[in-house]
Amino acid sequence: MFRFILFYFWFLFLALSGNAQSTISIIPRPVEVKVTPNKSVRIDNKTILYYPPAYEPQALYLKNEIEKQTGVVLEIKKFQDALKAPARGILLQGEPVKFNKAEMYSLNVEVTAVLSRIVIKAKDIRGFINAFQTLLQLIPIKQQASFTIPAVSIMDYPQFSYRGMHLDVVRHIFPASYIKKYIDYLTFHKFNTFHWHLTDDQGWRFETTSYPKLNSIGSWRDSTLIGHFKTTPAKYDGKRYGGYYTKAEIKEVLEYAKVRGITVIPELDIPGHSRAAIAAYPQLSTKPDTVWNVATTWGMYNRQNNVLAPNNFTFQFLKDIFKELTDLFPSTYIHTGGDECSKLWWKQDATTQAFIKQNKLKDEVALQTYFIEYVARQLKQMNRKTVGWHEITEGDVDTSALIMNWADDAKALAAAKKGYSIIMTPGKPFYFDHYQSKDPNDSLAIHGYNPTEAVYNYQIVPDALKKAGLAHKIIGGQGNVWTEYMEWSAKVDYMIFPRMTALSENLWSKTKNYNDFLKRLEIIMIPRYQFWNSSYFKDFKSWGQEK
Repeated sequence: MFRFILFYFWFLFLALSGNAQSTISIIPRPVEVKVTPNKSVRIDNKTILYYPPAYEPQALYLKNEIEKQTGVVLEIKKFQDALKAPARGILLQGEPVKFNKAEMYSLNVEVTAVLSRIVIKAKDIRGFINAFQTLLQLIPIKQQASFTIPAVSIMDYPQFSYRGMHLDVVRHIFPASYIKKYIDYLTFHKFNTFHWHLTDDQGWRFETTSYPKLNSIGSWRDSTLIGHFKTTPAKYDGKRYGGYYTKAEIKEVLEYAKVRGITVIPELDIPGHSRAAIAAYPQLSTKPDTVWNVATTWGMYNRQNNVLAPNNFTFQFLKDIFKELTDLFPSTYIHTGGDECSKLWWKQDATTQAFIKQNKLKDEVALQTYFIEYVARQLKQMNRKTVGWHEITEGDVDTSALIMNWADDAKALAAAKKGYSIIMTPGKPFYFDHYQSKDPNDSLAIHGYNPTEAVYNYQIVPDALKKAGLAHKIIGGQGNVWTEYMEWSAKVDYMIFPRMTALSENLWSKTKNYNDFLKRLEIIMIPRYQFWNSSYFKDFKSWGQEK
């Protein structure tokens, strides 16, 4: 009898464990999940979604997402009094006091003799949006008249405050419809920031009225490199390429992101990576009498002149163009670039050297800092803050600037010691333009090897910063997508999935297990990629992290 009882309870444990596992296949893994077996809530066209008036756009968003995923059309109603909460339906409730963490949410599927409802609580838009993504993962991807959601209780919040994805639209531009889809990717993965890289050597991608030649000239290049930029001899396609996003399109994207709680940080890269602007306005160059072309190749650093000259025209240009940018984008932080600024062209220019001497600057590094600080002052006057790549710390830029570290841990430590807050976005492994495999037949990428496993297991807060007592200086991380070899949106999808999914859990969840992640990836995300009609790298299991 005793053995029978032991066997019974062991069988029950396995059954409950199996049931729990089937309902908690969520990415990124939540902080806390509790499961009540054999109970569920049925959702159909008679189900009502109740929402506080302040969150009507988010309620409409959830209604639309459920309809797209299942075909079930919810009715929505405004509801304010939590003390008279309905016993059935989906109920959204603001919880500004008890929830003491940003983006925190709870999701409770309540099934009793009198209750059959889903209660979602959050303190802010992102909290609700995060909860919706969890709910959508509990719902089948299937057109049907009704569906059930298992009885679960989830409490969840992110470990890092900044969780971003970047997209370069300069080397190759993508329609505004894809930018919205990209924002949907971020939303589903519980990222909160979209870094939109809008200007560089190969094109200018946002509409400007103060300097119209940026659009008529700077947005178009005469040709594009064929194959890898290190291949010799270089070959070009001879086709005019370019375009830009109109202000109307950008405003539409920004409104789309706002509903989803996604902050959009625009990047205007200076004082290097400025060839497209120089092509439109040669006065910006160290050789203003030269006729410049928009760059047709990649890898410009120390190869072609692409730096701004320190003159009155340039500084007025920067003042005007960043004013126009901030009038368009509401984000607190504005990205000024500051990376890969070749000092070679400044050293060769007598006028630049005279400027350095006149302003008592130590050297060309100090001149780079001068540019960044000039723009930072303009931004401060507009109640904005500066974010830049880690190279801006080579000088003495004010520590109010936020740093994106694309180098190694040593650079992060050096920046932290100077007092900067840091976003970790190391080229290895968070650059998704690198190869996902070592298969020689894999699609062309820039260089390096960043498999999904390396993205998942990367330690975002380095040990060196922990030992130095500077762990708090790391506020999050970001994946970067440079598009030299991504001509089409399908290639972008192929390069980001499933690495973006791995990054989302790395940034969100404190508890990680790669093998378990792979199981949830198969259950939750592969069907989701297919539902989105998105391409993805299918051989991710075969290529692991280098030890």
